[in-house]
Amino acid sequence: MLTTPPLSLYIHIPWCVRKCPYCDFNSHRAESELPEQDYVRALLRDLDSELPAVADRVVETIFIGGGTPSLFGAEAIAALMTGVRARIEISPRAEITLEVNPGTAESERFRGYRQAGVNRLSLGVQSFTPEHLRQLGRIHGREDAQNAARMAHEAGFEQINLDLMFGLPGQTVDQALADLEAAFDLEPTHLSFYQLTLEPNTLFHKYPPPLPEDEALWVIQQAGQSLLAQRGYAQYEVSAYARDGARCRHNLNYWRFGDYLGIGAGAHGKITDMPTRTLTRTAKIRHPAHYLEAAGDPVRQGSHTLIPEADLRCEFLMNALRLREGFVAELFSQRTGLPLTALEPELSTTVTEGLLDYEKGRIRCTPAGFNFLDTVLQRFLT
Repeated sequence: MLTTPPLSLYIHIPWCVRKCPYCDFNSHRAESELPEQDYVRALLRDLDSELPAVADRVVETIFIGGGTPSLFGAEAIAALMTGVRARIEISPRAEITLEVNPGTAESERFRGYRQAGVNRLSLGVQSFTPEHLRQLGRIHGREDAQNAARMAHEAGFEQINLDLMFGLPGQTVDQALADLEAAFDLEPTHLSFYQLTLEPNTLFHKYPPPLPEDEALWVIQQAGQSLLAQRGYAQYEVSAYARDGARCRHNLNYWRFGDYLGIGAGAHGKITDMPTRTLTRTAKIRHPAHYLEAAGDPVRQGSHTLIPEADLRCEFLMNALRLREGFVAELFSQRTGLPLTALEPELSTTVTEGLLDYEKGRIRCTPAGFNFLDTVLQRFLT
């Protein structure tokens, strides 16, 4: 039976100092001074237009992503948070994350972000090796990342994530493990450790760099996961590792097929409408200039599309099976409105093949299924 899921809020700030060659996110190079005040006002108008769909609901998590949100000053983030709180109820224990590029880190800004209510920082480190940082087009160096983490701790942030890539051009196992060791020294509570992939519409896709072979990637991944476990970072999702109590609640809501408002240029959202028992995807205009012109106008600022019932099964599984723990079987019906029998006969087949476990009311990937998740999902694409 369909039930109202938890609600999150995603806020997109689309500007960067420069576009990284691997990045397929909606990010745009900042050519001049950023229109911080105008953009915050546009975000709040955007939120106003979405509120009728979530009346009387409480926001459990907020994620301010990009782009590079840390290009915005603390005053702008404070004004944004004040405006959000004036429009919708935010849980007193809400997790509020802001993404930071170490090349734009400033201790005063960090303190201001903390005072504005941000309680979790995500630092886009990617690597500590100078040559790899250069190849990735990053604007920071090893010391910048170290200083950013130190400033985050000093500003009072208890929840800190570091993003690290592996499978970088020419990367060896020793270099990947050295990156992890350097990350451990900074005492993050959470690590995202994920493979570099060549996404369409990126410079790396057009001009592919020489990446490690599949066998070498497998060795790097296995060695990295083993080291993370030794250091107390438990893997709970395909590329997410956390100390006790530090799992990213915002991302968990995505993976459990929860609801989320998306505001900002190119932001996406998903909302459950209980009266009509339908799920809707939202997408906002991508280009910042066009977004600024249209924000607040529901007709012009983006699209609202019903998710076809035929797509719900696979969309749910694409998220929920990313979790090591999988999902309680009842959650499928609660989030999609479909009966559990909608997963048959593929569920029985994949269990028989040893790719999924279905025990004690919980469905999850076996170790083999987790390593070949794409194969599992292909079974349900019909």
